[in-house]
Amino acid sequence: MFYFGIDWSQAYHHLCILNEAGARVSHIKFEHSPTGFAKIEHERCNLKVPASECLVGIETSYNSVVDFLLDRNYPVHIVPPRATNGYRNRQRGSGAYDDDSDAALLASIMRTDRDSHPRLRRNTALTQQILAQVRLIESLRVSIQRQSNQLRAVLQRTYPEALGLFGDLTAQITLQFLMAYPTAAEASALSRDAFEAFCRQQGYTRTDLIPRRYAHLVAAAPSADPTVVRAHRYQVRILAQVLLPQVRCRTQALAGLGHLFEQHPDAFIFAYLPGAGPLLAPALLAKFGDHRDRFPAPESVQAQAGTCPVTERSGKRKKRVKFLLQEGTCPVLTSTGLSLSPPSHTRSPIGSPCGLLSHPVHCPAGGLWAYHVPRSNHRMG
Repeated sequence: MFYFGIDWSQAYHHLCILNEAGARVSHIKFEHSPTGFAKIEHERCNLKVPASECLVGIETSYNSVVDFLLDRNYPVHIVPPRATNGYRNRQRGSGAYDDDSDAALLASIMRTDRDSHPRLRRNTALTQQILAQVRLIESLRVSIQRQSNQLRAVLQRTYPEALGLFGDLTAQITLQFLMAYPTAAEASALSRDAFEAFCRQQGYTRTDLIPRRYAHLVAAAPSADPTVVRAHRYQVRILAQVLLPQVRCRTQALAGLGHLFEQHPDAFIFAYLPGAGPLLAPALLAKFGDHRDRFPAPESVQAQAGTCPVTERSGKRKKRVKFLLQEGTCPVLTSTGLSLSPPSHTRSPIGSPCGLLSHPVHCPAGGLWAYHVPRSNHRMG
């Protein structure tokens, strides 16, 4: 058995190979290209061992070099960067490190602690599509939130009448209105007939609310300095123009995600979770993936979700970090893993591990494990 550590970057990667005794066998730098990737195979061929006997440690799964390794049946283990930081003190008390030392460290982790870092295995093409779609939607949400906050701040200063005109600031009709009438003066010049015509043109279906919307628009509001209004007029229009296509793309992406989700054989499991909507349910499915043996017990799901009470003890100091696992609460996909969706008013007992299997409906972590994991293992076995 040999242990490969790869410290990756955008243009170049560093590879260190250790044998079972921990001695360095090879250490190379290769470029991010097919020619560079072929050097990994060249080093393995020099060792005269199959790829299955070369354990690879790397800090990312989102890189072409990982695809290259999986295609050739290398066992790949993902070591989180935070874990790598903790391992560094084993070799260097000073904390100094470079690309070469990190590659050697990753190889050493594979030799001594590979069981702490599960092997990476590919999901089916459909699950990968769902995960990619979820990430796209989340990226669009973050971008929309950031720019809508900026737009809201400008409107509060120069154009408060636009806030709440059609409810949500990111509603398409609101953005269309701001593009057509980026200042309060331009909007107040609208007659009621012109306002109704605009609403009909945008496909606004709540015709009964049009009088109320118009009254909100022409109601007295604090007037901003005309100089400030002129300075921000262009900014209001541009922000609305930037937001509108993102809102439309997110709507389309959500529709596409729903279509993909319906095709998955396990969709019904996640769709019926309490509180799981059109985004959360597919996100959960993608996060669990197709290899559910990564979760041998309900506690492992809780650990991944961050819902397990944890005791921190050192000397006389003892701290119990308590997490609330609440009815109607579901783990949700984030950039760092699983977290909780907004909780309901009902709380489960705190201070002791939750008896998940005793009430799987109220605790999605246990419910998913109790039903979904054994079923999946049976199906894939």
